[in-house]
Amino acid sequence: MNFQLRPHHTTAERRLPFESVTLLLQGGGALGAYQGGVYEALAEANIHPDWIAGISIGAINAAIIAGNPPNSRVDRLWEFWTHVTSSAPWDWLGNPFGDLARSDDTRNLLNQMSANFAVASGATGFFSARAMMPWFQPSGTQGATSFYDTSDLKRTLERLVDFDRLNAGMTRFSAGAVNVRTGNFVYFDTSTHKIAPEHVMASGALPPGFPAIEIDGEHYWDGGLVSNTPLQWVIESDPRRQDTLAFQVDLWSSQGALPRNLAEVATRHKEIQFSSRTRASTGQFKNVHRVQRAIDALLRRLPADFEENDDLKILKSVASDKIYNIIHLIYRAQNYEGHSKDHEFSRLSMQDHWRAGYHDAIRTLRHPEVLARPTSLDGVFTFDLERDGRE
Repeated sequence: MNFQLRPHHTTAERRLPFESVTLLLQGGGALGAYQGGVYEALAEANIHPDWIAGISIGAINAAIIAGNPPNSRVDRLWEFWTHVTSSAPWDWLGNPFGDLARSDDTRNLLNQMSANFAVASGATGFFSARAMMPWFQPSGTQGATSFYDTSDLKRTLERLVDFDRLNAGMTRFSAGAVNVRTGNFVYFDTSTHKIAPEHVMASGALPPGFPAIEIDGEHYWDGGLVSNTPLQWVIESDPRRQDTLAFQVDLWSSQGALPRNLAEVATRHKEIQFSSRTRASTGQFKNVHRVQRAIDALLRRLPADFEENDDLKILKSVASDKIYNIIHLIYRAQNYEGHSKDHEFSRLSMQDHWRAGYHDAIRTLRHPEVLARPTSLDGVFTFDLERDGRE
């Protein structure tokens, strides 16, 4: 069954009781189609983020969204994902396995074949295997430090992203990467940088598969090496501190079953490594923000003529009475998916991932508290479909 996009007839922004609506997109390779489905549901609900931050594949999706007008964003996302999942041999044949491909055992076999094909050849319009292995390449060249060439991705981004629009500031864009030389985590942000395809590619340059990307004399790797979610950046880097509705779309779940064999150990290892422990991060933020709100309330009680000093200035700099809704949308892997799910680029799996994101977002938006201002004392409301979405 082919997943068909629904037509979008309206793009008027929905009025929400927040000063900012942000979309936070985690890294996860081929699983990133889930984020496309989530965004389609948000667009259908006329929810258009004013700030989109991403890491790795999340940065690519974010650039496509921010670099296109609202009425064509879903189409461009779908174009990207159908393009990069056009390499598997059975996709050329229109999936001759039919309904048999829906059984877990058959799907596991097909997925492994597809992942092996991507390892050997690459993904169309994304990355391609080098003709010569890195060990035989001249030292100091890109070919000596990575297994794949990502120049195809640059051409794909140039075709699907209007970088003039992206840099115009209508939608703020951020992409996280790691400086190879210093090991420091950095964000390329339209508020401080003029974004080019290289900035997006740097965010997804996961070694040793992909080469480091050079920008202004420095080289950068995938931001997921340090942190795989941009939540902290969005919360801490905006000095205005706005009431914020944040949709955090994660591709790796921090929770999972105890592995029973080495294959499951490899899968669980990846999930823990790249999940960024979403619930723990938001829980810590709630505790910090409770203190920020208490400081703000205390400062408001001070007499107007209270003497200002350095200590008071520090307290004012961290005080905040803003409110946050942090909505988690976390991809839940299927039984037939293993440790190769992030580099399994079959069309069938892409459609499954997109569909899962779309339906998870639809179910999430059915809960009225998701789009309402929080009333808790700490000023932070979190929603997780897995935990809070019982219907």
